[in-house]
Amino acid sequence: MRNRYVDLLRALAIVRVVVYHTTHWAFLTIAFPAMSVMFALAGSLMAASLDSHGVRAVGRRLRRLLPALWVLAAVFVPAMLLTGLPVDRRLLYWALPLLDPPANAWGALALSAIWYLRDYLWFVLLSPLALPLFRRFPIPTLAAPYLLLVLIELGVVPAHTVLKDVGLYFGAWLLGFAHHDGMLRRLSWRLLAPCVGVLAVAGAAWFLTHPGPRGYDLNDIRLGNALWSAAFVVALLGFAPATTAWLERRATLLPVVTVLNSRALTIYLWHMPVVIGVGAVLSLGLGARLAAVTLLVGVAVALFGWVEDVSARRRPVLVPGGARRRASLPQTSRSAQTSRSAQTSRSAQTSRSAQTSRSAQTSRSVMSPLPVSRSSRYVPVGELVTPSTFSPDPVRASIR
Repeated sequence: MRNRYVDLLRALAIVRVVVYHTTHWAFLTIAFPAMSVMFALAGSLMAASLDSHGVRAVGRRLRRLLPALWVLAAVFVPAMLLTGLPVDRRLLYWALPLLDPPANAWGALALSAIWYLRDYLWFVLLSPLALPLFRRFPIPTLAAPYLLLVLIELGVVPAHTVLKDVGLYFGAWLLGFAHHDGMLRRLSWRLLAPCVGVLAVAGAAWFLTHPGPRGYDLNDIRLGNALWSAAFVVALLGFAPATTAWLERRATLLPVVTVLNSRALTIYLWHMPVVIGVGAVLSLGLGARLAAVTLLVGVAVALFGWVEDVSARRRPVLVPGGARRRASLPQTSRSAQTSRSAQTSRSAQTSRSAQTSRSAQTSRSVMSPLPVSRSSRYVPVGELVTPSTFSPDPVRASIR
């Protein structure tokens, strides 16, 4: 059964990513650190998949991840080759992005979001080792990425970009493990709240004293980003609501959440080419630019979103969840009909019971249980004189 709260967080994260890249509002990285939230949710999903399928979960995750990238590469790699991208063996990274795949000048900007798939791929490959290690030594394992990041930031450990991202985001992935195992849910708020507070204060203290080239954009401040995002993830998952009935009741919000979750990877991969293209071709105000990006991302989802259905071995559909909503209408009608039938049946049964009760009462009124002799226990009512004739107790007689 799907966790609608997790679906809502993923939907908010993907919307925040698109809005940030369209507007370049740095405060959004503080208000909602979307990438760490997405990695945490993916880590929780990966832990569940490993528990269900073992090491085969790695192949299942790659099957869900890579086809959407291949479709993107089928469109953009030929275009980049025609505009100056040299042919070399590094092009294989477009099939399996263990490192950043090559791109020319315009492609590097339009396809800059590929780093997320690179990190996701590495985290998936590390998970079969990391999950049992985390379950045996949870605190040291969780602390390891953050310690690695501190050493990198202090210059003690020279690191490749991938290793830096392991320090930055793998801690959020491990927090996803903790969420799946119920560790965060089992913590009392007396312990959870101070943990959130300490992480948030430490993260804020670092990014406020170490601004990047774009000010307080957390994408430029790795250690502050990691600590602040950890506080955010622990708060979101640790204080998760016990029920999502409040979300289920919102008929207009739930379909949007369903579509955003079913097409999250397509939206993520195609939104940057759309943002760059709109900015290069059209001179628009902020509101019009957001509207144009939303419209064109919707077109990309309509054209390429079906790939995610095929990857998940679902029947390809244009609008995810539409068939289920249509199917729910006759079901509702049948439920109402069943309810009416049950009500009619109960009414009929009540009527029959009342009629039977009246008949029994009439029968009892014909023969009264008054002892009149040793040979006969009952006497017809017509032969009765007065209650006092047969019983000295007028209350008992009146009950008869």
